Amino acid sequence: MNLEEKISRNEFLKKMGFTGAALMALYTLDSCVNETGVTPSGTATLDLSLPANAALKNEGGYVVTNGIVVAKYNGNYIAATLTCSHEGRTQISFKNNEWYCSAHGARFDVSGKGLNTEGKKGLGIYKTSLSGNILTVTP
Repeated sequence: MNLEEKISRNEFLKKMGFTGAALMALYTLDSCVNETGVTPSGTATLDLSLPANAALKNEGGYVVTNGIVVAKYNGNYIAATLTCSHEGRTQISFKNNEWYCSAHGARFDVSGKGLNTEGKKGLGIYKTSLSGNILTVTP
């Protein structure tokens, strides 16, 4: 097999010697970890008066900070993890009023619920609160 060929996860694990119960255990553990998406952790604070956060003045605009994507949606601020639950890629953005992963096309609604097969594991969502120009994002 050359480096350009791709194999499925199942094929790879079988080639590594995993079969039967061991293979099932790996899939079960993986699905438990990601069942509801990546669990958010940490807190972020954004000063909305700073030029770096100017995109949040516009409906549908978003910024990325500390592994979190923050967007303006229906006049409010919403936030999600930057890490997609599909394959762990850090490529989540806010597009067409939904969270979107540009790696494989995973789509999630604003509450983190998957909208297609790639997004079926869901997406970790954060809480936001605004005090003056300071937006606080917490798990």
